[in-house]
Amino acid sequence: MTEEENIIENIKHRRIRSFVLRQGRLTKGQARALETQWPKYGVEYTSQPIDLNKTFGRIESKKILEIGFGMGETTAKIAQTLPDFDFLAAEVHTPGVGSLLKLIQEGDIANIRIIQHDVVDVLQNMVADNSLDGVHIFFPDPWHKKRHHKRRLIQAEFVKLLCSKLKTGGYLHVATDWQEYAEWVREVLHAEQQLKNSAAKEHNGYAEKPSYRPLTKFENRGIKLGHGVWDLVFTRI
Repeated sequence: MTEEENIIENIKHRRIRSFVLRQGRLTKGQARALETQWPKYGVEYTSQPIDLNKTFGRIESKKILEIGFGMGETTAKIAQTLPDFDFLAAEVHTPGVGSLLKLIQEGDIANIRIIQHDVVDVLQNMVADNSLDGVHIFFPDPWHKKRHHKRRLIQAEFVKLLCSKLKTGGYLHVATDWQEYAEWVREVLHAEQQLKNSAAKEHNGYAEKPSYRPLTKFENRGIKLGHGVWDLVFTRI
């Protein structure tokens, strides 16, 4: 068995629950990053709240939770754009975790920590109440078919859980390229009394893209084809 195969075999025994694919094909670079960078930037799942200041080694920084970062390009760029912020990134897809660890190594990024576990468990057990300054959920899978509505990440109970972890004045930023899902998210967030929409009414409740969120290559391609992206930014009151 090769070194990369040994790494993959060990990864398969981690307890991960999610609707997305648990495993995928790792490149050699991703597998190497998992082996060498995980001890530095990975945070093992625990059933007890963690001290984010100790996790990142500094007190004054704002703490942002990145939910479902995919292959990590956006999270890496945001972390580089906002070096005074710390980013706790949750993802279950192993190639994505390896990809972000590789980007962290290549970009010498110090303000990201990764949890490879289902985000509901992470929020319920690892993140203390009133400890987050912001939450980013970029391009979540909309599960657009009606029979899959319970698999949609953005729903009332989950939003209420997020609110309990946000500080007063903290923000929730959701971005999606599915217009129908954007309408669903807008409706769910408006229904939560602990949140206030930061966007002007003339924009139908959607925000201008914040400067810290970079355009992905897929988004750039979509814009050229006439497709849109909808940003929703709500504040915890």
